[in-house]
Amino acid sequence: MTMNRLANILLTPSERALEAAVKAPQPIRFGHVVSVTGIQAVAVLERLDPANSGGTVGRIEIGSLVKIPTPFASVIGIISGMSTPMPSGIDEKADELSLIEISLAGEIYNDDGGRKLRFTRGVAHFPTIGDAVMPVTGEELSIVYRQPQAATIDVGTLYQDSTVPALFLIDELFGKHFIVVGTTGSGKSSAVTCILSQVLIQHHSAHIVVLDIHNEYARAFGNKAELITPGNLRLPFWLLNFQELCAALTGTDGNHDAEVEILSEAILASKRRYFEMQSGRIRRVEGAGITVDTPSLFRLADVTAFLDEQVGKLDRAHGTLPYRRLRTRIDALVSDPRYGFMFGSYTVEDTMVDVLSRIFRVPNEGRPITVIDLASVPAEILDIVISLLARLAFDLAVWSEGTLPMLIVCEEAHRYAPANTTDRFLPTRQALARIAKEGRKYGVSLALVTQRPSELDTTIISQCSTAIALRLTTDRDQEVMRANTHDSALDLLAYLPLLGDREAIVLGQGVPMPMRIRFHPIDDNGLPKSRHEGFSKSWKENGMDRRKLEETVARWRYAGRQR
Repeated sequence: MTMNRLANILLTPSERALEAAVKAPQPIRFGHVVSVTGIQAVAVLERLDPANSGGTVGRIEIGSLVKIPTPFASVIGIISGMSTPMPSGIDEKADELSLIEISLAGEIYNDDGGRKLRFTRGVAHFPTIGDAVMPVTGEELSIVYRQPQAATIDVGTLYQDSTVPALFLIDELFGKHFIVVGTTGSGKSSAVTCILSQVLIQHHSAHIVVLDIHNEYARAFGNKAELITPGNLRLPFWLLNFQELCAALTGTDGNHDAEVEILSEAILASKRRYFEMQSGRIRRVEGAGITVDTPSLFRLADVTAFLDEQVGKLDRAHGTLPYRRLRTRIDALVSDPRYGFMFGSYTVEDTMVDVLSRIFRVPNEGRPITVIDLASVPAEILDIVISLLARLAFDLAVWSEGTLPMLIVCEEAHRYAPANTTDRFLPTRQALARIAKEGRKYGVSLALVTQRPSELDTTIISQCSTAIALRLTTDRDQEVMRANTHDSALDLLAYLPLLGDREAIVLGQGVPMPMRIRFHPIDDNGLPKSRHEGFSKSWKENGMDRRKLEETVARWRYAGRQR
């Protein structure tokens, strides 16, 4: 076996494809620049003589990469528009003025010997009038997209050239937050699964938490995932801060302010009482540092005892109604099995380390990803649960001094961090906004997944440095993406309604270049699955009978009873 043949066998399929592209015939000039304005250039297409071209020009279409050679570097751009201002009509032989719009994206620098060295985002040496426009070569595609000096994951292929892998830059993608958008059925969940699966292949010590709103990811990651369901979820109430406790326990009517004041006194008294009951190894004076937001233990039994005691006093600041309503809500939460994962007992024990260890996989024990099924969590408390999980992630990252980098994947993010200012969602929105603004300093990142970016909090979405946009049909959603995406190729977002399934336009710092990609297909066993299998299949088969209906009602009625 020759050395060349052996070397070819050792190459990956992507490397062999790139090597073949390098050896392909070199492209030629097909246009020249006639306008340069900011980050965009306009070029006139030239009529080519095939007999004298000395090279090849492939099909020129939206999304294709082109280069504009300058004395200092080759400027790389993306075709974002094409037009013929004065069409000639039916006369095919008449000369037409055809224009292409090019979004400038970066540069490939050469050394003194003319050898191409590296690609950088941004343009320092702008093209000028008359500069040639040419297709990029296979070697240049490799330099732009392969990024051998960076940690990457291979999630698919370029739309315009299926031999070139679509690589995401791991540190840029996860270090600065990203968002995945697309209408229902466009492949959002499959895209997220593809990205995370590729990460898990290379990084066995990852820490990833998926907030699974529709229970789609239970089987997506196999034995690499820790599955937390409503039946085994444990989030003790004493981990809630005061704002979250208020959202769970107080009403929204005219007694709200009184209930908040009373609840503050009750919780503070209960925390101090529990502290004083503990071992004498800690002096009572140290309990003076406890506040309503301190993550210290307290018992709901002490809270209700405080309320009962205050009701019996004559010198209380409020009437008896706020006290009685707080007591009633606490009793209802404790007795309702749906809330058993949080308010299931009047007694407490310090399980904070166990809770953090399981949720954030410390140690991960071969399961670096946690999938939390939130589909059955009552809507009244869903935002509180997510607020707590997001806050715990941030606080853990801060107190671990950045030594525990983690990713929080927020499915259906617009549901619990909406753009409106409804007070109900304030704790969750604040917790996620804090991660969005400050999380990168401590190694905690967000992946927002939504079908309605227009309904997502703009402060949070604006912090995402990478946008993975699948098919998106509504004008309002497209406009939000354009307003919150900072990239030179924003014009590509105009083509979002035309994308096929599993196709996406990716912009931002998480990719070497703005690009249109097609995600790798996922095996059926790992594909996120909706509980609904379709009307046609369900209606052709014998569906639910009386016995199945009774079982369904039993699960519905006694949800969480087995906690």
